[in-house]
Amino acid sequence: MADQAVIPVSRLLDERGVGSFQITLLVWSLFLVLIDGYDITAIAFAAPQLVKEWGISPRALGPVFSASLVGILFGSGLFGWVGDRYGRKAALIASNLLFGIFTLIAAYATDLTQMFWLRLIAGIGIGGVIPNAVAINAESAPRRLRAILAIIAVGFVPLGGAIPGFVTATLVPAHGWQILFLIGGIVPIVIAVAGIFGLPESIKFMALHERYRARMREVVRRISPSTQIAPDARFVIEDEQQVPGLNPKYLFGQGLHLITPLLWLLFALNLMGYFFLISWTPTLMTAAKLPPTTVALSGAVLQIGGTVGALLLCWWLQKHRFLAISIMFVLAVPIVASIGYAGLHSQGLLLIATFFAGFFVLGIQSGINVVGALIYPTSLRANGSGWELGIGRIGSIVGPLVGALFVGMSVEKLYVWSALPFAVGAVVCFAIYRLNERRLAKHPELRQAQ
Repeated sequence: MADQAVIPVSRLLDERGVGSFQITLLVWSLFLVLIDGYDITAIAFAAPQLVKEWGISPRALGPVFSASLVGILFGSGLFGWVGDRYGRKAALIASNLLFGIFTLIAAYATDLTQMFWLRLIAGIGIGGVIPNAVAINAESAPRRLRAILAIIAVGFVPLGGAIPGFVTATLVPAHGWQILFLIGGIVPIVIAVAGIFGLPESIKFMALHERYRARMREVVRRISPSTQIAPDARFVIEDEQQVPGLNPKYLFGQGLHLITPLLWLLFALNLMGYFFLISWTPTLMTAAKLPPTTVALSGAVLQIGGTVGALLLCWWLQKHRFLAISIMFVLAVPIVASIGYAGLHSQGLLLIATFFAGFFVLGIQSGINVVGALIYPTSLRANGSGWELGIGRIGSIVGPLVGALFVGMSVEKLYVWSALPFAVGAVVCFAIYRLNERRLAKHPELRQAQ
């Protein structure tokens, strides 16, 4: 076969399908997002122990719950920029080192002020994982599996969030709440160091940057041994229109002037409800006199339901995108509203309700993490995803704080009100669906890129 002067990267990925490169990325992503999910929720499971040991009221925990979320607000945008500028691999390694170190230090915190600042800084690192995990998988996959592989990659975030529940039930009684943060600090540091040597880079990111030419040639030979590459070959992403630089104004071009801010609102609404659930469910169920094991399991089951939802629905989300997510929002409303009633009447009903709440709410989050990112081209993908998650974190900060204000309300009513963001989210998501369909009708060349 003659040497090729132009290598169409997207076509090459489509022709070769899923191979060892994509599987290696998924395995790495599994470890990255598991510990990311773990560190997000560890504070919620430590909270009942902190109330006892430090002699504080549950209401005082609101700022601590929101501290890491404030950090994530800034970290998502910061590490999204790092990912688009220096590579998804560099961003993932740096973010894991940052939140690993400060989570490890949190194991030795002695008061709420120390815990607040340590969680805030750790949150900056936590915020960098999802935007870059989505980008690195979506940009290395064939088009027909682009959303599916990315959803699978980040779909394990809720499973990671469930692990602190099991640690709380099994290890905390003997080792104290500190064990939650020791695990959450050491593991990401180990993953980051190992990632320096073993984590691959996004194929499309490498195609856009001349400094990766030698590595890109190796990757092409690996995924397509029959492709002959000329010494001066250009690697092009032929199905995407790239933009110069990293100017945020490009997030509003080509019909995105309404879609981008609505996506930010959508993230904020879902994260508001999600973080209310994961932050306050253990504390509220403890206050309702449920056994500690049931409390821990309810939080864990919420996260497990999210992983099951993301994995079972990924094919549907790949096909129907925002329309499918709109339906999931509608279904989440009655499920979330029922949690308080279920918790007061039956431990079995509580576990069922929290499982399906996680199935839809966290399934929604995995879906919008990926579908929202695919709106943007490779040169902006991590940055666009980072802005979505960053601005959306305003909702995640508000959720726990609002919960703190209404702690005196009955548990049944509190969960009914907590379903409101999902009802509004259904309307917003359907609006995005209609706007995106009009955009693609005007610019049909963009459909292939999504």
